[in-house]
Amino acid sequence: MPCTTPAFELSGDDKEGTPIFEDKEGAVDDCDAGPLPTASSSFPRRQAHAEAGPAEDAGEVTSKIVPSRQIQRDHPSHRMIGDIHQRVKRSSVASLAFFSHSAYVASFETRDVSHALSDPNWVNAMHEELENFNRNHVWDLVEPPPNCRPIGTKWVFKNKQGEDGMVVRNKARLVSQGFCQKEGIDYEETFAPVARLEAIMILLAFAASKGFKLQQMDVKSAFLNGFIEEEVYVRQPPGFESARFPDRVYKLRKALYGLKQAPRAWYARLKSFLLKPGFVMCSVDKTLFLLRRGSDTLIVQIYVDDIIFRGSSHTLVSSFADQMSREFEMSLMGELQFFLGLQIKGFSDADHAGCRIDRKSTSGTCQLLGTSLVSWSSRKQASVALSTTEAVYVAVASCGSQILWIKATLSDFGLRL
Repeated sequence: MPCTTPAFELSGDDKEGTPIFEDKEGAVDDCDAGPLPTASSSFPRRQAHAEAGPAEDAGEVTSKIVPSRQIQRDHPSHRMIGDIHQRVKRSSVASLAFFSHSAYVASFETRDVSHALSDPNWVNAMHEELENFNRNHVWDLVEPPPNCRPIGTKWVFKNKQGEDGMVVRNKARLVSQGFCQKEGIDYEETFAPVARLEAIMILLAFAASKGFKLQQMDVKSAFLNGFIEEEVYVRQPPGFESARFPDRVYKLRKALYGLKQAPRAWYARLKSFLLKPGFVMCSVDKTLFLLRRGSDTLIVQIYVDDIIFRGSSHTLVSSFADQMSREFEMSLMGELQFFLGLQIKGFSDADHAGCRIDRKSTSGTCQLLGTSLVSWSSRKQASVALSTTEAVYVAVASCGSQILWIKATLSDFGLRL
């Protein structure tokens, strides 16, 4: 069978070899052979080989292989998504907002204060934090008393991102180095009650069953609102030392982020504010407050700086929101509404000597309020069970105690089960 590829001239004594592609009469020029085949084109190999003719016998390469031109130029209209007669526009609003906003925020997140001081956007964020201190009357610049050991301060930088992942705000927070505090000198009590996760889920399920609207408030810089009883001195913020009084220190009036007593001071401030207009603190959950005005009830659940509340009267809810906004700098997050039924259910189970090291059993419990799972646990038992019955009994006792706590919490809502 003759070779159909051109013969290459081997390198040797010859100075010049013959061209690889020769232009001969009757050969089809590559430029006139039509468009080049694409990846989607198909070549009829067998048909092209049959039509090669005598040129194949002469050992020449022919260009008679023509790609298929059966290309569908118009896409079927029934396969198109959307209205084909509607004009497609590229919105310039999003890109304009992005570039206009990016001019006022820094895209990087630094950890070094010297690096942050070199960027005007981070400098503005630090100025905003210090102005917030001045509005809340957090501290006073004073001469350091004798034997004063001021606590150091540190800048913490964080980029706030939107839902699309774009940086929307540069947040600079000045925190104190609370690890330098000494008990009995810089602080006394540090305990502050925090709402249990089960309590929040019970409130959600209860409000859903009654069809109440749940609203959430976020207190901005909540810890800066709490008054402290101890004398606490901190150093001046790095990069913002006073040029006239570089040796002075700040005496705190209110709590600073990082102080050990900051959560307790904030809770005490919010608690005293809520008790004045007639709120009653619940006996079981100390972060739950109720206000009753005739047949209307307002329930407020505190979780650090987040406040979840609901009321049976729109007037009562609006009045509470206005009072909180006048006292603290806050933002209303949103509202939620569901419809469920209420019934406490508990399930428990346990294995026997499941741990191979100490032969202790593991209890698993869950509690449902209506159809909502509000509490669950899976933990090793404190003692070794001698039988499967004993292990299950311990799990049932744990489940029962949790159900009693849920019933007591619901009784504060005015619901008897």
